Amino acid sequence: MKLGEFEIFPVTDGRFRLDGGAMFGVVPKVLWERCCPADDKNRIALGLTCLLVKAWGKNILVDTGLGDKWDAKTLDMFSIERRPPLFDSLKDHGLTAGDIHMVINTHLHFDHAGGNTTHDDGGAIVPSFPKAKYFVQRGEYEDASRANERTKASYRRENFTPVAHTNQWEFLDGDVELLPGVSVVVTEGHTRCHQGVKLQSNAKTAFFLGDLIPTVSHLPLPYIMGYDLYPLQTLETKRWLLERALYERWLLLFEHDPRVQMGHVKTDIEGKYYLEEVRP
Repeated sequence: MKLGEFEIFPVTDGRFRLDGGAMFGVVPKVLWERCCPADDKNRIALGLTCLLVKAWGKNILVDTGLGDKWDAKTLDMFSIERRPPLFDSLKDHGLTAGDIHMVINTHLHFDHAGGNTTHDDGGAIVPSFPKAKYFVQRGEYEDASRANERTKASYRRENFTPVAHTNQWEFLDGDVELLPGVSVVVTEGHTRCHQGVKLQSNAKTAFFLGDLIPTVSHLPLPYIMGYDLYPLQTLETKRWLLERALYERWLLLFEHDPRVQMGHVKTDIEGKYYLEEVRP
């Protein structure tokens, strides 16, 4: 779809499942299962929606999904269904991996950066997008590189270290405009240096949320993931962003909702947020 002079396309790497309790933190199951029914292992369905942006002659990819470096045990653990995988999604738009100029990672958790790298014909792990520069907050890369007992399950070195070996990383320090109208905004809470992507063209604004608000069901302010390292910061970041999105009519782009990709936030008579879906 058009966003001013830009073109934006949700592209998918399939879907997977994570524990519903972990996805909603302190929110009781009796509440969250109304919108997100769990399977017999208490897992809920999640999308893997990345974003393709065409702007200023560049093909920009925001996040890269789970990727293809998984063994059978892990495929089953997370019920991973890469149908279609990200490369096929890009092919639907006439692009190959070699056509991507910029990759922006909101953060480096395995379900957002897994497609950063892939196996080459010899089995070595190499960057998936050989001609791209990869952009992430410097602090996020540092935290991923020295992950602790609490965070190491989410950070997998094979998703980011090979990109360093080919000197394709561009490390950012805070909010930065990468191209006119294409900016990253630090939205801390899920991780210390998580970032969203803000797109502005011809007085229209879209914002890719990453894991700040992973699904439409996480719009209520207290609906915060147990995975968030700084949940009280998530609360304040959400409050700020949703207020801006409401009054400036931003188009919000969701990464993990299995049904809804984008929409405009509104409030009901009680002041609670809800989404008016927009279909691409």
